[in-house]
Amino acid sequence: MKVLIVGSGGREHALAWKASRSDLTSEIYVAPGNGGTALERDITNVEISAEDIDGLASFALKNKIDLTIVGPEVPLVLGITDEFKKKGLRCFGPSKDAARLEGSKDFMKDFLSRNNIPTALYKSFTDINLAKDYVKNHSIPVVIKADGLAAGKGVIIANSTEEAFEAIEQCMEDKEFGEAGSKVVIEEFLEGEEASFIVLTDGNVILPLASSQDHKARDDGDKGPNTGGMGAYSPAPIITNRIHERIMQQIILPTVEGIHSEGMAYRGFLYVGLMIDEDGSPGVIEFNVRFGDPETQVTLPLISSDLGQLLLACAEGRVKEEECVFHELSAATVVLASEGYPAASSTGRKISGSEIRIEEGLTSAYVHYAGTVIDGEGRLVSSGGRVLSVTGLAPTLGDAVAAAYELIECIELEGSHYRSDIAYRAL
Repeated sequence: MKVLIVGSGGREHALAWKASRSDLTSEIYVAPGNGGTALERDITNVEISAEDIDGLASFALKNKIDLTIVGPEVPLVLGITDEFKKKGLRCFGPSKDAARLEGSKDFMKDFLSRNNIPTALYKSFTDINLAKDYVKNHSIPVVIKADGLAAGKGVIIANSTEEAFEAIEQCMEDKEFGEAGSKVVIEEFLEGEEASFIVLTDGNVILPLASSQDHKARDDGDKGPNTGGMGAYSPAPIITNRIHERIMQQIILPTVEGIHSEGMAYRGFLYVGLMIDEDGSPGVIEFNVRFGDPETQVTLPLISSDLGQLLLACAEGRVKEEECVFHELSAATVVLASEGYPAASSTGRKISGSEIRIEEGLTSAYVHYAGTVIDGEGRLVSSGGRVLSVTGLAPTLGDAVAAAYELIECIELEGSHYRSDIAYRAL
């Protein structure tokens, strides 16, 4: 089977790495890929943007690609699976209609309300003055969200009315998140512990994957600005068997049933960002219509089933024929970010030591690459904010975390930084 993976981050490197271990795959292409996928012997980078849907479809037709796996959200929101379907191409991911669950927070909240799925109380606004008037009478803290896609950064938790006003102005007046902030969703602040719950579904049958928790804040102790994710660990201890069942019954099943009843086609990963309160009650914070980053890096290594077989079955609507089996291990990922991230990114800086691997019995650690390229001199250099992620695997979470940090300390990148407390809630 020939596979095309769309995207250029650590998630896509992890997907390509895992797919290359499938008994079904013969050739793997990544468009556009990164410096890490360029270094893999069994993977070929293709210079096509993840948002160039026509170019990707032409490549898939010309090269007789059997399955295209879409990593990032933008091509899904643009309708890549619909276009591929028109051309008779298999594409793993939801339709353009269903991708609105991530592409518009207003649509997502309305969907949750229609289907009686627990979430924070909210209201949406396109008028800045009405938004501010609403905040004046709202309890603090309050959450301000840009309606559209903002690369995981369009969410502000305001601890005062003044901060809320500033966040609204950032979105609607200053256009800090572009057109994504033309509409804002204002939500009540939910107390509890966050967790990520990811399933594979063809719109009918659901296969739950390992739970995980990520760290969005840049600095230790969940301080500093919001980022795309500075690390993650799996499985999440807070997702007990009892809470797992509540999530399935109260959130996942009604979500998939709602998608089906509203006529939306969904064949892909469904990622649910959750808040678990002190009573163990789950509520939806967000939907992602694809795998998360860095959740992909901690979840995929725990799957012992053939990923290529699973995703092909999902794309063809045959999930009922499959099962997902997991290794009895824990995983932890630490993200190495460039100087200035997330406000800016220093690029073109040489990376060394990232080729090192740790292998000690059941404990291992290795690197997946994100914002990297091979420069004109053949050197691996930084090209973005999140440069690479180091994943540790071990029988216990503590050992997995230790392995990840042991390896990341071997890597040299001028000005880089990472959090030193990944998985602190669990440990």
